Amino acid sequence: MAFIAPDGLHVDDADGVRLIRFDRPKARNAFNQVVWLGLADALTDAAADDSLRCVVLTGTDPAFTAGQDLKEMSDPSVFVDQVPGYQVLMPVVESFPKPLLAAVNGVAVGIGLTLLAHCDLVLISDAATLRAPFISLGVTTEASASVLLPERMGAQRAAEVLFCEPWLTPDDAVADGLALRVVPHAELLDQTMALARHIGGLPLAPVVATKRLLLAGKADAIAAARQRELDMFEILVGDMMAEGRMPGT
Repeated sequence: MAFIAPDGLHVDDADGVRLIRFDRPKARNAFNQVVWLGLADALTDAAADDSLRCVVLTGTDPAFTAGQDLKEMSDPSVFVDQVPGYQVLMPVVESFPKPLLAAVNGVAVGIGLTLLAHCDLVLISDAATLRAPFISLGVTTEASASVLLPERMGAQRAAEVLFCEPWLTPDDAVADGLALRVVPHAELLDQTMALARHIGGLPLAPVVATKRLLLAGKADAIAAARQRELDMFEILVGDMMAEGRMPGT
């Protein structure tokens, strides 16, 4: 049965590849609860589908994703009787058993940047920009960025990106290890899908075995970092709520 994507996501399967497009352009593809949970379901379904070898993530222009939907986050009623979608998605991403690719087509903020450290191959548009503005929002790192960004960038560059919150150019993303190469915007998806279709034509067992080996040496550290970050996030948000504030306010 074909996977049915929820509002905010668009999913296409072809040639052994699942293409998942973040599709809330009026909100710059910000992640709300539906998108967090829908992406987790789409990845879980792709993991179990032997006709698929890999997944490509991209966004509807002009954004990749602007990160967490702060308007929704400031409404506690959204999460009544629901686990926040971030907490559902990240274990799925961390253990995803097949190659995960990204075509970063535009602005990538928050999870739009940190998610890239979980991807196996990333191509970035020459029109894209990235930023990690966690501290200025009153919170801290997410998606195990506290270990993955220093691993990719080096300790001092990761500190600069997190404490000083600069906008990163596409060339910065390549130099910092977040992307493989910069691609002209009009060619981004075609070039990413060419890589994906190559993987899609490979035999499943060695693809999955190779991904397992790539994850094996760091899986526990990534999960532990995510939990430490979540614990600190809850402390910081709790302090803000006690003051009558929410992140971003």
